[in-house]
This record gives sequence, C-alpha cells and structure tokens, in this order.
Amino acid sequence: MRRWFVLPLIALAAPAIASPKTVVPLDGAWQVRIDPTDTAATAAHKREATWLPAAVPGSVQQDLIAAHRVPDPFKGTNEAAIQWAGLTKWQFRRVFDVTPAMMQRNHLDLVFDGLDTFATVSVNGKVLLTTDNAHRRWRVDAQPVLKVGRNEVLVTIASPIRTLQPMVLAEKNPLPGEYDSAFGDEPKGKQTSPYIRKPKYNYGWDWGPRIVNTGIWRPVRLEIWDDARIDTLRVDQEALTPTEARLSAKLDIAVETPGVATIRAAVTGPDGKTVSVDRTVTLVKGNNAVSIPLAIADPKRWQPVGYGAQPLYTVTASLGGAEPTPEDSVTKRVGLRTVELIRKDGSFGFKVNGTPIFAKGANIIPFDSFPARVTPAYMETILKGARDANMNMVRIWGGGTYLDDAFYDIADRMGLMVWQDFMFGGSVTPPDAAFRENVRIEAEEQVARIGSHPSVVLWAGGNEVLSGWENWSDRKAFKKAVGADEQERIGAGMAVLFDRVLREAVTRNAPGTPYWPGSPSTNYEGPVDTDKDGDRHFWDVWSGSKPVENYLDSCPRFMSEYGFQSMPDLSTIREFAGKGTLATDSPVMKAHQKFLAGEGNERLMMYLRDRLRPARDFADLVYLTQVNQAEAIRIAASHHRACRPVTMGSLYWQLNDVWPSISWASIDHAGRWKLLNYAARRFFAPQAIVAERKGGATRISLISDATTLVDSRWRVRTMTMDGKVLKDTTAALMLEPLSSRLVATLSDDALFGAAAPTGSYAVADLQLDNGGTSRAIIERALPKDMAYPDPGLSVRWTGTDVKITAANLARAVMLDFGAVAAQPSDDGFDLLPGESVTIHVVSDASAATLRKALTLRTLAR
Repeated sequence: MRRWFVLPLIALAAPAIASPKTVVPLDGAWQVRIDPTDTAATAAHKREATWLPAAVPGSVQQDLIAAHRVPDPFKGTNEAAIQWAGLTKWQFRRVFDVTPAMMQRNHLDLVFDGLDTFATVSVNGKVLLTTDNAHRRWRVDAQPVLKVGRNEVLVTIASPIRTLQPMVLAEKNPLPGEYDSAFGDEPKGKQTSPYIRKPKYNYGWDWGPRIVNTGIWRPVRLEIWDDARIDTLRVDQEALTPTEARLSAKLDIAVETPGVATIRAAVTGPDGKTVSVDRTVTLVKGNNAVSIPLAIADPKRWQPVGYGAQPLYTVTASLGGAEPTPEDSVTKRVGLRTVELIRKDGSFGFKVNGTPIFAKGANIIPFDSFPARVTPAYMETILKGARDANMNMVRIWGGGTYLDDAFYDIADRMGLMVWQDFMFGGSVTPPDAAFRENVRIEAEEQVARIGSHPSVVLWAGGNEVLSGWENWSDRKAFKKAVGADEQERIGAGMAVLFDRVLREAVTRNAPGTPYWPGSPSTNYEGPVDTDKDGDRHFWDVWSGSKPVENYLDSCPRFMSEYGFQSMPDLSTIREFAGKGTLATDSPVMKAHQKFLAGEGNERLMMYLRDRLRPARDFADLVYLTQVNQAEAIRIAASHHRACRPVTMGSLYWQLNDVWPSISWASIDHAGRWKLLNYAARRFFAPQAIVAERKGGATRISLISDATTLVDSRWRVRTMTMDGKVLKDTTAALMLEPLSSRLVATLSDDALFGAAAPTGSYAVADLQLDNGGTSRAIIERALPKDMAYPDPGLSVRWTGTDVKITAANLARAVMLDFGAVAAQPSDDGFDLLPGESVTIHVVSDASAATLRKALTLRTLAR
C-alpha cells in the first residue's frame, strides 16, 4: 500500500497507511412507490402507492410492466396506458449494511451514473443531493449520515413534465421543441423537453413511442476511500510516427489528505509487452491534474474496417506505484490513429492515418425505449449487422443517450468509426448561463469517458439544432414573435454553447478528435444544410414526397441523413400485433407507425403506387415496402459513392429501431435484417459498379475503396425478358485506389436499340480477379410497368441450406418465412435466367418448419 506524508506542517511525522479504494455495488433489488406527497396519483393508483419490487438500473415503467401493473407498451395499442407513470412523482429505496471497518474510512461516496432527472437523494432521512441532468454522473459523500448497521437510501424523482410545465405554460412564446404529445399531457407547442437535460426521445419521435422514463437508469454504488482516488483517466496521443507513439496518461485525482504519492502508468501492447513509468508527485487537497508520458516503440495503428487491423493497447494508471495493491487504479483500452477532418472549399470528409476514407454507414438511434435493458450482446448484434453490410461508420444521433462503454469497446474491436453527437435532438436551447454550465459539466464528463476510444472520429454539437434555427418555418415564426432582442439573446446563447462550450470540452478532453458544431453544419462558415458546404440532411424524398430519382440531382459534400421507410418482417409484426387480421390502417399498425402521428402508412402506399406492383396480400405488402426501401437507399448511396471525391460520405437513416415498428431502420428491433441491410452489403461493397439512368442515358461508374490497384473486368449485357442477349460489351480495367471512375455514358438508343422498354433490361457486372462481383440492373421503366416473366423459381433443400434456381429473370427475390423468425445469408437479390444461389438460413425453427414456411417472392405479377 502507498504511504502518504501529510504536508507541510507534519511532514516528518510517521506515515499513515491508506487502504485501497473499495466499491460496493448497490444495483439489483430496490423498491418503488408513488411519493406520498403526490396525492392525486396515490388516489388514482392506490396499489402503486405501496412499495413494489424495483430493479436498478431501470425505470419505474419497467417495474410496472414486470409487476403487471401496466401492459407492455411495445405490444398492441398499449402505449397510452403507461403515460401516467411519467406524470407521477416516485420514490425508490434500498436498505444496505455498513460495517464498523467501513465507517473507519475517510470517505463513503454514493455514486449514481444516471438519475432521471429531477432527483432528491436522502440517506437515513437526511437530504444529501439534488440533481437536474440525466446525462451526468452524481457523487456525494454519505459518510456523515451513515451508521454502522442498517442504512436506507431514498431517491425521490419528480415528473419532469409536472416540474417544468408551470414555467412553460407561463411563457408567451415557449422555446420550439421536437414532437408534440399525442396524449394531451402537454398542449401543442408548449413542450417542456427543450428546458431539460434528459434524453429527448423519451418524449416521442417519428420512429418511437412517448415513454417519459423515471428511475435510476444507470449503475449506483458506494465508493469507499481514504486519502485519494482517481476520478478520471484519459489517454491523449501527442505524436504518432512509424517508429514511435508518444502518449500522455491524464489523471484527475481527488485528494483528501495532501502528500507525496507515486503514480504508475503502464501500457500493454497487443503483443503483451508492457512499458511502465513511475512518477512521484505532490498532491494538494482537492482536485489534482497529473500527466504521465508514455512512449511506445514500433506502434501498431488502429485502422477502420477495410483498411487494416484494429490493434488495441491497454493503459493502466495506479495510485500507489508498483505496490501489490494500489490505493486506486483505472484501466482504459486505446488505439493509435490520426484523424483529420477534410475541409477545403466546402469539402467535408475524414482522413484516418493519412488515408481519405469514404464514410459508408447509417445513423444509430437509441437501442430501446428502456436503455437499462440493452445488453452488450444486443449492441454487438446490431453493430455486427453494420460491419457485415460493409459499413465503416455509424453516427450516434443526438436525441438519445451517451452510450455505455461496452458500445465503444465493440466499435473499437470491429473497426467501425463513430460520429458522436452531443445529446441535443433538435429543440432550441435555453439561453441562460446556468443551463450552459450544466451542459459544460456533462460534456466534460462524457468526452473524458468516451474520448480515448479510437473509433470515435468526430464529436458533433447535436442534431438539427442549428439548421432548424436557420431554416425551419416554426423557428422563423418564433423569432418573429419574440422580436429582435430576444432572438439575438437565444441565438447568441446557442452560438456560445455549440461553438465554445462543447468545442472546448472536446479540445481539452479529446484533443486528437475533430469537433463539428452540429449536424448538419458548416462550422459557422456559411448557410447550413446545402450541397455546397459541410454535411447535409436530405429529406425531399420520403418526408417531402418527392420522387426517389431526386437523389440523383446533386452531389452533396457529405450526406449524414437521408432515409426511406418500410415495414419490418412479418414475424416482428406478429410479435407486436398479435394473430388478428392485419391492415395498414388498423389501429395497431397505425400505433406502431410514428411518422405523421400514425398516418405515415399512407406515404408507404403512395410510393408503392408510384413505383411497384399492387400487393397480393399483407405479407406481400410487407415485402414490397422492403423492396422499395432497399431500392431507394441503393439509388442514393450508390450515387453518393459515384460522386467521390466531391461527396465523401453516405450515412442513411437509420440502422436500428428503438421498438418494434414501421420505420426507416434496416435492422428491426428484434435484430432481423430487412432487405435494405442485405442491399447495403452490395451497394457498400469495397468495389462496386454503379449504373445511374437519367435523361435517357445511363452512366456507368466503377468504385474502389482499396488503397491499391485492383484488377477488374466490367461487362454490360442487354437482354430481353425471355433471356435473349441483344448486346454484350466487356472491358478490362485497373481500378485506381480510393476512386470513383466514370467508364461509360450510354444513351438508351446505344444500350437498348429498338427493344421494347418494358420487355428488356441491361445488366452491368463488375468481376474482380479476386473473385468478387458487383451487379446493377438497368431498366428504362419503373418496376410497376416492367413486363417481368414468371421467374420459374425452383428450390432444393439440404438441411437449412436452400438452393434457388431461376428459369427466367427474377427481380428482388425474397425468402419469406412468414411468422417464423429466420435470417437468410442473403436476401432481396436478383437472378438472371439459369442462375442459381445457395442460401443458408439461421433460425431457431427446424429445417422442416423452414421448408414448410418458405414463400419466394419477386416483383413479377
């Protein structure tokens, strides 16, 4: 154990011996009830006014579901039945024992990693802490009120809506927010969410339910220590060359007893070799910042997936040097890499380790309405779905939560770059200094916690706050209503928050990672959300009802949001809708469609009428919506890649779901891939062929993300529906590194000649010497007008493998297993006449059940 020498008056006194820090988890079984002071709620819900079991981490909503006091809001039309819980004041309690030895220690800190949101913490009847931010860690020394034996901690959490509503209703012009409540608890345009540091999606979004969570939503513990503890450790990369990496282990150390201490920092490489440095420092009472340099010879760089390996280094800082049991120690895993934000004449992109990388990926929303039940295994399933679809980047959208460390650990291992928003979801922020100071502490904590992960390549101020203030009609009306002076005050407050407070948090705590004021943004260098500069959110297609072909009209610098909806698999629908008759306008289907407050299914139908054939039944309708989604995003993403180097990123909306729903996700809440995720694996392939038809001509482009030359051969065939080849052109080409190359522009006359527009098509293939392939189908008419033949599909099963053979053209083949949950190894693919493919099916169901359940669907009528 390290020995402390108290300074300066008794520096010659005998040293005191400090024991190691001890952590006592207080997670697990708690109790919850309605706060007795909430008399209206106790009268309306008498059973919930008495103590019932609660789980921590968690929320009262989860506890009520577990106790069968409310129905599961994810099923049927049950969302309304849980709304009262978010309008109620609750108490959580737990009893724990304190030993005489514990009471001999200098500090017994009660630490909450997440309280939601307006909480009062009492121990043995004494109030110790009040909170006002769900995104912060809260710590208080409970020793003065603790006693040997039985102790009780009581956490009282007020309804955020009830707490803020009197102030909001008194405002003549409340701050513009996000989505109005569908349940009457807040008047239209009078939202409380802009004024609170709480996950915005709790209040409902156009892809998720309104569940205003209340609870202790992250772990809670008792930290027991004496003279000092390590509050935070971050690892800054100060220099990186082929021969050496210079790191700095930055520690914030909380000190009770001043003195001289030895601090050891050690780094262990992927080869198992360890380098350590001891430093003797004089610590003063309070917070101490200590920096220890570390040098790594022959460093191994962390690379994004597709560009190399992901070696990781383990850095451990110990308070007490080399002694067997240090007083405190903290460990982090880091990767060595450089990141540069490409900014020249409006450009926007990422250069990692000197390589300009086209960002391919999707946006991530919260994994569940109840974050405490999201496991590392579930997050890994979703991220694996992104990596396996050839994505190299995900964007953490700003209306949710800062994710657990496990998420970033997984991204580090997989080589997925992470665009990390701060948690601002779109509402205008309060202009007062107290709000900004609250956010400053939050930002400092979260960047220090997350910022050392090599996967995090960008911190962004938030989602659509700046662009909304500049461009949205309700914001323009608000600015007009409040007048020039108040408009200036609010605008200046946002500028200070996003251009200074958050930027400085990143600069101090993650100096090797770029900062961007928001998404979309131009870094305060010009108008936002344009093709000319910065990143874009493009919603003319879908939200604006414009044709899918509008994606081809321009080349943005970086497309960070665009999307198109579909239904999830029928097996997922059955899980939330039950066994009854299904229809797009049924109450349950509208309840699980949040776009346009439940009316978004008509938008699905509009685009189906515009582009595809009529559905034969509901299961076929599910298939067609997924085809439409996959085709729309394929057109957009392929175009973005063909626009390289003007465009350097394409992140579609969205990768995952927060609940089982009809949404923009490519992987549904059950973890099942929609056809879009399979399509992404093809259109995000490292080498791809892109065929873009516009204005009576087709542009053929070849894409390569490789850093070296790639041998290839491309081919274009024109065919009739009966399989006759009218034209066949082929050429060899060396694909240049990190490139998009236009290799041909073919007029319809040159490509199709006199063939009937609805009875012919062209096939563009890219064949690589390493065996890889890419294909694009070229059609002059929309699928609804094409004279597709009966594909003549045949199947042959071998266990859970199925070989599918097409006699004629088969467009967008889907393996539909109905209510049986199954994931094929490929889906939504095209087969030319005579082609076969063998698909492996993963399912808990037996091979016999899969054979019986399978329906093959195509675009043929």
